[in-house]
Amino acid sequence: MKSFWSLEIGKHKEFENLKNNIQADVCIVGGGLTGISTAYYLSKQGKKVVLLEKDRICSRTSSGTTGKLTSQHGLIYKYLEDEHGKENAKKYFEANEEAIKNIEKIISIENIDCDFEKKNAYVYTCFEKDVEKIKEEIEATKKIGINSEFVQKIDLPFEILGAIKFQNQAQFHPVKYAYGLIKSIINNNGKIYEKSKVLNIEKEDKNYNVITDKAVVSTKNVVIATRYPIITFPGYYFLKMYQSTSYAVLFDTNTDLKMDGIYINSEEPKLSFRSVKDGDKNYLLAVGYDYKTGTEIIGNSFEYLKKYVKTFFPLAKEIVSWTAEDCISLDKIPYIGDFSKIMENVYVATGFNKWGMTSSNISANIITDKILGRENKYEDIYRSSRLELIKNKDEELNMMKEATDSIVVKRIKGTETPTCTHLGCKLSWNALEKTWDCPCHGSRYDEYGNVIESPAVKNTKVN
Repeated sequence: MKSFWSLEIGKHKEFENLKNNIQADVCIVGGGLTGISTAYYLSKQGKKVVLLEKDRICSRTSSGTTGKLTSQHGLIYKYLEDEHGKENAKKYFEANEEAIKNIEKIISIENIDCDFEKKNAYVYTCFEKDVEKIKEEIEATKKIGINSEFVQKIDLPFEILGAIKFQNQAQFHPVKYAYGLIKSIINNNGKIYEKSKVLNIEKEDKNYNVITDKAVVSTKNVVIATRYPIITFPGYYFLKMYQSTSYAVLFDTNTDLKMDGIYINSEEPKLSFRSVKDGDKNYLLAVGYDYKTGTEIIGNSFEYLKKYVKTFFPLAKEIVSWTAEDCISLDKIPYIGDFSKIMENVYVATGFNKWGMTSSNISANIITDKILGRENKYEDIYRSSRLELIKNKDEELNMMKEATDSIVVKRIKGTETPTCTHLGCKLSWNALEKTWDCPCHGSRYDEYGNVIESPAVKNTKVN
C-alpha cells in the first residue's frame, strides 16, 4: 500500500543499481531518512559515501510516517525519570529538540521545499482515568525545564478532559525533505544505488565487504540503517525489541480544515492526527490502531479509523490508506551507535518507537561523530550495546520465548506453514493486507513469499 508521501518518489529519476564492485569510506545500508541523513552529514565532511537501498529511496518506513517533528513522544518523561533518571530524561528531551532545530536549519541552508510548518504538539485524553497521568507528565517535564502546559481545549472537533502542550514543534513532508538531502549528497560526490539488496556483511582484514545481490562494496565503516538490523549476530537485537504495525488514512474532510497542532491520545488504542498540505487543500491524516506485527488482527483497522473520523467529520472522504511498521525497544529509547563490541566500525540505528523523524537526525549525528572520532553528548543514553535490566519483564520473557522457538523448536519440528528466513519462525497470514507476517521479529512477505520487510533478506517458500 503506497502512502501519500510516497507519491513524491515517482517524481524523481530512479538511481541505478549496483552492478560492479566498488570501494568507499562508509557504506550505508538502508535508504530511509536515517541512512540519507547520515550520508548527508558524512558527505559534507568529505567522506566517500555509498548508500544502498533494496527498493526505492524512502519507500518503506520513512514514507509511512506521520511526518511529525517533536520531542513529545507520548507520555514519556515521567517514565524516563523513573526508569533512567532525571538527567537522562533531560538529555533525551534536548536531543530531540536539537534534532528539530537541525532539520529546520538544513531546510534553510539547502533551500528544501518540504511543507515545513511550526506546530504545537499535544497529548490529550477524553477519559477521566488518564487526566492524572497527563498532570504527572507535566510535573515531570517541569523538573527538567520543559515549558509544557495543561490545556482543556484543542483544535480538534471533540471535547477532551485534558492535554499536555509542547510549543515550537513541527511537521513536514518527509520524502520531499529526503530528496532535498539527496541533492546535497550527490553534489558532494556521494553515491546512491537503488534496487540493490544487501545480503550480508563480511569482515576482511580491517575492512568489510557489503555483499549485494550483484556486487560488493569494500569499506572501512558500515552503517546499518534498515529499521530492523538485517544482521542477526552478534548484535542480538531480536532479544530486545519487536516490530509494530500502524494504520493510516488520509481524508478530505470537505470542510475548511484548520489545525494549529499535531495530536496523539494518551490511551489505547493510539490515535494520531495532523493536517497535510497538498496545493491549496488541507487534508486530515489519521493514524493508529497499531498492533504487534504477526499477531492476530482483530477486525479491520482501516474501517475503525474511517468510522471514528466520520463521527466528527461526517462528509470525510478517504484519499489514500497505508500501513507502516517500526521497531519498539523494550526500554523506550532507540539503539544508536556501535552495532556490537566485536564488530569495530559497524554502526546501527534502530528501535525508534514510532518517533523516527527526530530519531533519524539524532542517529545521523551520533554515528557521524563516531566515524569522525568526535564526542557526542547524547551518545551514552542511546548506546546500542546497553545491557541494563529491562523493567518490561513480561515483554522481555515473551521475546526470549519467541527467540528460543524460532531458533530451536520450529526448526526441529518442521511445518507446512511458511517460515521466516530470518530465524525460522512460523509466519502468520494477514488477510487484511494479504501478507505473510513474522510474529517473532516482524519480517513480512507478500502472498508469494517475496520478502518485503526486514530483518529477513531472503524469500520464503509458500506452498
